[in-house]
Amino acid sequence: MTATPIRFLDLPAQQARIAAELRRRLDAVLAHCQFVLGPEVAELEDRLTAFCGAAHCVAVSSGTDALQIALMAEGVGPGDAVFLPAFTYTATAEVPLLLGATPVFCDVDPRSFQIDPVSLAARIAAVRATGRLRPRALIGVDLFGQPADWPALTALAQREGLFALDDCAQSFGASLHGARLGHAADATAVSFFPSKPLGAYGDGGALLTEDAARAALYRSLRSHGEGTTRYEVLRTGMNGRLDTMQAAVLLSKLTVFEDELAMRERIASAYDAALADIVQVPARVPDSTSAWAIYAILLPDQATRTRVQEGLRRQGVPTAIYYPRPLHHQPAYRAAHDGVALPVAEDLAKRILALPIHPDLSDAQVALACATLRANL
Repeated sequence: MTATPIRFLDLPAQQARIAAELRRRLDAVLAHCQFVLGPEVAELEDRLTAFCGAAHCVAVSSGTDALQIALMAEGVGPGDAVFLPAFTYTATAEVPLLLGATPVFCDVDPRSFQIDPVSLAARIAAVRATGRLRPRALIGVDLFGQPADWPALTALAQREGLFALDDCAQSFGASLHGARLGHAADATAVSFFPSKPLGAYGDGGALLTEDAARAALYRSLRSHGEGTTRYEVLRTGMNGRLDTMQAAVLLSKLTVFEDELAMRERIASAYDAALADIVQVPARVPDSTSAWAIYAILLPDQATRTRVQEGLRRQGVPTAIYYPRPLHHQPAYRAAHDGVALPVAEDLAKRILALPIHPDLSDAQVALACATLRANL
C-alpha cells in the first residue's frame, strides 16, 4: 500500500489546488445573487468557445439535457431513427426514446471502443430497406476521452441526410487532426458531471455549434421556449439552464484544465508502458489527443476480470466497469432493439476494466496499480 490511499477520482485534492480561485468565484456569485443565468454563465460560454474553437456555446443543465435540446431543435420524434453506439452510457439512448424516436444501436471498434462506421452504414441501410423508420440523426460518442472517427461519421451523415450530433460528454479537451473537439459535427453536447475531466460540483452541460440559428434555438429551448422576453413563449421547451454557481466552479477549474489534461496523458502513457505486454491497453485514435476520462484495459475473459478486480480491491486499488452491459441488452431498450447481434459491444462488456486516472494520481500510486495488476493476472 502507498501512504496515501488511491482514489478512483480525487475531487478533494483538485479542490485544494484551486481553493483560492474557487472561493473568489463563489463569493462573487453570493454577492450579486444572480443565481440563474448570472454573468458567470455568459463568461463560461465565451471561455469554452475560445478553448475549443467553436463559434457558439450554450450552457445547459446537464449533458443529457444538451442531447435532448439538440434533438428537439431538429424536430426529432416519433417514426425517426437515431443511430448510436451500443457501448456507451444510457443517456445517449434514453433521449431519443424520451422524444418518441427509436434508437438504432450500432457496434463499435474492438480496440478504440468508438462507434464503427462500417456497422453504422450497415444499420442505416437496413433501416432504409425495411421502411418502418425514417433515418434522421446519428449520435457519435467520443468514448472514454478519445474522439470518434468524425471524418467518416460526417461523410456518412452528409451522404444519408442525417443530423450529426457529437456526444462529447466524456471528452471535452480532446482533439482530432489538430483541432479540439467541439465543431466536428452539426452540434456537440458536453457534460460537466463531477467525474468528467472538466467537471462541476453538480450537473451541468453545454452545446457547441457553428450555426448561429441553432444556437439561438438552443437558448430558447433551454428556457421554456422563450422568445425575446421571458413571457413570450414561442415553442415547447424545457428548464435546461446551467445555474450560476456551477458556472463559477467551472471557470475556476478552467484555470488548471490544460495542466490536468497533460497530467492525465502522462498517467495514461505510464500505464501503456507498464501494462501493454500483459493486457490490451486502449488503442490511440490516430492523429488525436485524449482527455482520458477513463483508462480501460481488456482482460482475456469475464472470469479473469472478476478475479483481477477482486485482487486489486483487496490491495487498495479501486477499479470500475464501464460498461457491464451493452445498451441493446438493457431491459429499458430491449423493446426498441431489432434483435441484431452486436458482437464487439457484447464482448467488451465482459472483459473491460477501468483503472484509476486523475491528475492527482502519484507515480507511486500508478506503479502500485500496475504491480498489483501483474500480481493478480
